[in-house]
Amino acid sequence: MTAAPAATAGCLLVRDSADFGTHHHIRHAVFVDEQGIFAESDEDPHDRDPRTLHVLGFVGGVPAGTVRLFPLGDPDGNWQGDRLAVLREFRAAGLGAPLVRFAVATAAAHGGRRMVAHVQPPNETFFRRLGWARCGAPEIYVGRPHLPMAIDLRRDPRDRDT
Repeated sequence: MTAAPAATAGCLLVRDSADFGTHHHIRHAVFVDEQGIFAESDEDPHDRDPRTLHVLGFVGGVPAGTVRLFPLGDPDGNWQGDRLAVLREFRAAGLGAPLVRFAVATAAAHGGRRMVAHVQPPNETFFRRLGWARCGAPEIYVGRPHLPMAIDLRRDPRDRDT
């Protein structure tokens, strides 16, 4: 399968059970089948929390990626973004950045002040280019090295890409 040009990439919040199933299918393909981060499923209690927002990314109208986000429930207005996944055959289509931007904009629209994420080290530069910064020492997250990163959701979106 050939990926479509990045210009056809778009994102939507999961609307129904069919979208939710597609969202989990993509995550399973990336985090269980491809990367082996989880043995059987990457689902956790956040997936059942009604505050969690699930996002589907599309390339040429085809579901190709995911991200989820949720408020951390602290008084500082922190949100977490995680489970960013793009199917292997669509990685050159430029869907990752729209997924991250959509998550950031959505958390900001819901009153978030800051978003945090655990980023796999090879993806640090990608996140830095989108305005994220490291906010702590490397750590082990889901059994693998990750970098804690954050972005200020109150910044003007036009200032996020560097």
